[in-house]
Amino acid sequence: MSKRDYYAVLGVQKSASADEIKKAYRKLAMQYHPDKNQGDKKAEEKFKEASEAYEVLSDSQKREAYDQFGHNGTSGNPFGAGGNPFGGGGFSRSGPGADQFNDIFGDVFGDIFGARAGGAGPRRRPARGSDLRYTLSVTLEEVFSGTEKVISFVRQRGSKEESARLSVTVPAGVKEGQRLKLANEGDAPSNGAAGDLYVIISIQEHPLFKREEHDVILDLPVAYTDAILGTHVDILTLSGKAQIKIPAGTNSGQILRLKGKGFPKLGSTGHGDMLVRVIVDTPTHTSARQKDLLEELRKHNEETPLVKAYKEKTNSVLRMRK
Repeated sequence: MSKRDYYAVLGVQKSASADEIKKAYRKLAMQYHPDKNQGDKKAEEKFKEASEAYEVLSDSQKREAYDQFGHNGTSGNPFGAGGNPFGGGGFSRSGPGADQFNDIFGDVFGDIFGARAGGAGPRRRPARGSDLRYTLSVTLEEVFSGTEKVISFVRQRGSKEESARLSVTVPAGVKEGQRLKLANEGDAPSNGAAGDLYVIISIQEHPLFKREEHDVILDLPVAYTDAILGTHVDILTLSGKAQIKIPAGTNSGQILRLKGKGFPKLGSTGHGDMLVRVIVDTPTHTSARQKDLLEELRKHNEETPLVKAYKEKTNSVLRMRK
């Protein structure tokens, strides 16, 4: 009897992603697993068929060959005529696909040819459960101080799915995209070791602060009069409040540094700094009284350093053009 299309076996489109293929196979494997359907030959064949399809489509090289040449493009047929699941028929367990082959086919062949057949055939390696990923959202304040988070997720335990709740320790100074490994908290087959759970850190955007490595950045708007005359400003930090001095004559874009007010250096000692970037805030509307005062000020205005430097550069360029 001719084989069915592997994509049709798993019930996915030819354009399906690796995750979609894995999800489809997992659903079928749970439905037709021999442990859940003892003595049901039809279910056993369905399980074998799905496992064979997944073994090919989950391997990028084998999938490419299958897409191009069909069943003739695969490197052997463990269930077809003349096929030998233990080494004959051109099917190889060596190389990168060997562990995956054991994980997929171990249960079927262990039951049929292994311990239940009086020890005939090689000893199978215990299967290992899948690793899981969980994206955990944290604030910059939580990154600064470290935190404990309780997460809820679904994982596979034996032939059943269970809801799990775990406490995750987020260390101070953790970075965007960093992975926290919780060993043996992933999926677990009934006859093998559990996989791991990887918690991926996602840092929320903050309304005030930005992060650059170990430093925290704050853009601080300052009234133009305060920038001219100087002042003191109370600001928020990641751990509370602080007061910062704005020197007289501060320019827009000038950076003032608060030592040790940044993020902890994970795996090391000390903290980064807090960098306060001054943004001189010029009003768009002024009253008649303000305009009179500004006009009076302009009459006595001395040339400022940046304006003076700009004029000198402009004159230099004009001289070069003559």
